[in-house]
Amino acid sequence: MTERDFLLPDLGEGLSEAEIVRWRVAVGDTVTVDQTVVEVETAKAVVDVPCPYAGRVVALHGAEGEVRPVGQPLITVAEPVAVDATEPTGHAVYREEERAGSGNVLIGYGTGHGGSRRRRPRLAPATHAPVVSGAPAASPSLTAASPGRAATPPGPGLPPAAAAGREPGRPGAAQPLVISPIVRRLARERGVDLATVRGSGPGGVVRRADVEAAADVTGAAGQNAVAGVSGAARLTAVPDLPAASAEHPAQLAAATAGIQDLVIPLTGIRRAIADKLSRSRREIPEVTIWVDADATALLETRAAINTARPDQPVSILALLARICLSGLRRYPQLNARVDTEAQRIIQSAGVHLGIAAQTDRGLVVPVLRDADRLTTAELAAELAATTAAARAGDLPPTRLTGGTFTLNNYGVFGVDGSTPIINLPEAALLGVGRIVDKPWVVDGQLAVRKVTQLSLTFDHRVCDGGVAGGFLRHVADCVEQPALLIANV
Repeated sequence: MTERDFLLPDLGEGLSEAEIVRWRVAVGDTVTVDQTVVEVETAKAVVDVPCPYAGRVVALHGAEGEVRPVGQPLITVAEPVAVDATEPTGHAVYREEERAGSGNVLIGYGTGHGGSRRRRPRLAPATHAPVVSGAPAASPSLTAASPGRAATPPGPGLPPAAAAGREPGRPGAAQPLVISPIVRRLARERGVDLATVRGSGPGGVVRRADVEAAADVTGAAGQNAVAGVSGAARLTAVPDLPAASAEHPAQLAAATAGIQDLVIPLTGIRRAIADKLSRSRREIPEVTIWVDADATALLETRAAINTARPDQPVSILALLARICLSGLRRYPQLNARVDTEAQRIIQSAGVHLGIAAQTDRGLVVPVLRDADRLTTAELAAELAATTAAARAGDLPPTRLTGGTFTLNNYGVFGVDGSTPIINLPEAALLGVGRIVDKPWVVDGQLAVRKVTQLSLTFDHRVCDGGVAGGFLRHVADCVEQPALLIANV
């Protein structure tokens, strides 16, 4: 047997570490070339890491929730040595290319090994307990199969994907079926034991709603328990507790014993968000301007488009994106970034539009490359697909960087206005508030109209108020009179 360490690979430009979200294998499992062995979270996305070696897992370096640096051991695999075919049954036989592995790890997309003629290895039974690095030995679990490979049969009525998502636990015990890493993270944050959750998904898969429901029940039980404990403390330890508890701090402390602060570590995407926003606020002299706009005609235009082309519906966000692109064509100074080291401003040739999206893992800004080359219908389709992938955690890191201007629809949170922080290294951000009925003067008469607040936050180093005001006014005019937008397309 030859042991080989698979090191945590480079996960993308500027990424030096990753947090282990979930191990897909356990010590003692058999892995094949290109099989996903672990899910990790970087500062940009949750990705699957495939192993380029085949063999038996003898060590997992790091526990779930631990941060590992790039270049450090991630998993140790014992590769069987090739033997003569006349050896007794049970000895492993490997082809040379299988022992070598694929050698080209591409995070989230497999390792690029295309050998379909590979034979599945036959491994000899383990004769000794495997060694685990950083964690106690775990019971062998089902081996998750890579695409195109068969996994251990999951059992009657159980989808293979669900079987691959079994939680490690006691042999013979019923295990929860969890596929999504977001569901696992949510369970950890809410303190929910997945072994106690009954899944409502296909084949018994545990969904996010199941975890939230279990968390509500657990939280209510915990509050009742705390109330009972604190009530007992008042009756036994402090029988004569007066109403004015402020005069008796010791008694008040006894009554609230057992209540602890919630500590949430800044890791992964959350830490990257904190670092980026802090740097943006330190470095950029930002200014925010805003204006109210009558969006009645914009809503009517959207309804007319969707009536004429029901097979290609267009969202309000897509129309606002089209309006932004029109404004950036007229005011390219805002489609720029500041190179502080070279002391220069760089205006981008194309518009790579960022769309702020709230997800379970925090705020992310997926990017639509060359958005200015898309039609309005194509913009709508790309926006829908991109935001859905971002919330599911399926976007690769490359889709979360390289933006030149951001559109932020904070109206979905029911608010009118905001002074957002610029998404460094961009130079501007357009915010859109909720659209609500408000009194509005139309042709000298008071009327009820659909009104929204538009705000532009910009880097004062790239332009002055005249450019920023001209851009925002153009956006507002197009919202109020969509015909202006058509005239400029």
